[in-house]
Amino acid sequence: MNVAVFLPNWLGDLVMATPTLRALRRHFGSEVRIVGILRPFLADVLKGTTWLDELWFFDPRHDNPELRSWAIAKRMRTLGVDLALLLSNSFRTAWIGWLGGAKERVGYVRYARGPLLTAKLYPPRVGRRFIPTPMVESYLALAKLIGCPEESLRLELAVTPAEEDSGKAVFERLGLAEDARPAALNCSGAYGAAKLWPREYFAQLAQRICDELQEPVLVFCGPRERDAAREIVRLADRNQVYSMAEQPMDLGTAKACLRRCRLMVSTDSGPRHIAAALGVPVVTLFGPISPVWSANPTQKAINLLLDLDCIGCGKRVCPQRHHRCMRELSVERVFAAVSELEKESVEQVPARRHE
Repeated sequence: MNVAVFLPNWLGDLVMATPTLRALRRHFGSEVRIVGILRPFLADVLKGTTWLDELWFFDPRHDNPELRSWAIAKRMRTLGVDLALLLSNSFRTAWIGWLGGAKERVGYVRYARGPLLTAKLYPPRVGRRFIPTPMVESYLALAKLIGCPEESLRLELAVTPAEEDSGKAVFERLGLAEDARPAALNCSGAYGAAKLWPREYFAQLAQRICDELQEPVLVFCGPRERDAAREIVRLADRNQVYSMAEQPMDLGTAKACLRRCRLMVSTDSGPRHIAAALGVPVVTLFGPISPVWSANPTQKAINLLLDLDCIGCGKRVCPQRHHRCMRELSVERVFAAVSELEKESVEQVPARRHE
């Protein structure tokens, strides 16, 4: 039997799909071949895990035609895919599953793809409005639909020896001790500007962590946030504040460095899910996206958000132009959450959830 899994296209969503991949492998065992189909830039995320036998890279707009829709459908037919599990919700993936000859095509009925599915779930909604449901539970519901038993919601990732070496080299270049456990600050937000916390707030938070908790700080960033990370370091003006701006930007190195951190303060973006999957406690700053979508009771986490009518608007840029959801989330409040996680990590007590 051959199973093809169309994996989510966003970093955080892919990490939240790891319980489903674990459920599939436990259900089907080693006799079934499971192929993961995903965007090329996400390749490093699943390195070191054992749930998938093979990865196929897929990008419908890529310059390489071998990564486009027709090529993936052809590979599916050549392999003889029996089951296509669609964790992404696009019409395209359902169409590729049908075109690729998958006997069973399982997914949510969205974007007019219902007729292409042989087994389907309907997302909960009131009228036209979707009811927020934790993504990790939504993915596991599809696994249950094909017969997988109950599975833990625990996110899970691995760090390979090569990635560990890369992370160690980063710490050495930055001048961090081998056993250093810095507080990670993540200022990224690929979704849009509405998710971003002001740089000066991150800098003030870094100062307080250094001065009051006597801990180093490591500022994480993606390729587009290098300047933001540099500015946070400059504004913080502390020798114990470092950034990843000049370091390798691959996700494998990010995993290895995050695994070494004592906690993370993050915007609602992909790296915070990596941290959670590696067992690192996380303080998440929410604004335009409801925390319900990423809720997971297995994590050590504190979710911070304001009591505003516009919270959870879902917009990439603040439609009211005041950006209160982020600008009014004070450094004082975030530092209090950091201090709580710091204390509880020492006491090894799971963090409370503030929503």
